[in-house]
Amino acid sequence: MVATGSLSSKNPASISELLDRGYHPESLLSDFDYWDYVVPDPNLNEVIFEESTCQNLVKMLENCLSESKQTKLGCSKVLVPEKLTQRIAQDVLRLSSTEPCGLRGCVMHVNFEIENVCKKLDRIVCDSSVVPTFELTLVFKQENCSWTRFRDFFSRGRFSSGFRRTLILSSGFRLVKKKLYSLIGTTVIEGS
Repeated sequence: MVATGSLSSKNPASISELLDRGYHPESLLSDFDYWDYVVPDPNLNEVIFEESTCQNLVKMLENCLSESKQTKLGCSKVLVPEKLTQRIAQDVLRLSSTEPCGLRGCVMHVNFEIENVCKKLDRIVCDSSVVPTFELTLVFKQENCSWTRFRDFFSRGRFSSGFRRTLILSSGFRLVKKKLYSLIGTTVIEGS
């Protein structure tokens, strides 16, 4: 028997409706009792915890980009596509959900790919009190817009400073998971 929202209560009208359809009375009551005890109530604390963890991860990624823009990327602005860091954080949480220590056992290497060359931006340790069980390598990609090259060419004039360049991130990224305690291969996610 399939439990549905319309027949989930033990009211006499629902039971009599099923009896009219030919269901046996003992099986009806046992099926209803079964679903009363098996279907768990949603754990709202877990959903709230995951949302806050995701938001913290988004902030960590945005801070990494912000701190790297002048020192490692040589630009004054980094434009990030809407929801990019949110999508990455959700993928990171999904990849860490199968790990023994979850996200706490993660070390993330953040890189940026410019013209097929990867620059190391940062190394994020999610919880320094836990021995890492897996590594994630995140690779942000540069947007391939021809107009940005022309804009950068024309902005190199006599009145522009060295840190005037604006870097535009692509909505695509690469996320590679490597387990540190297992011989099982790596997992690669290509986001677009």
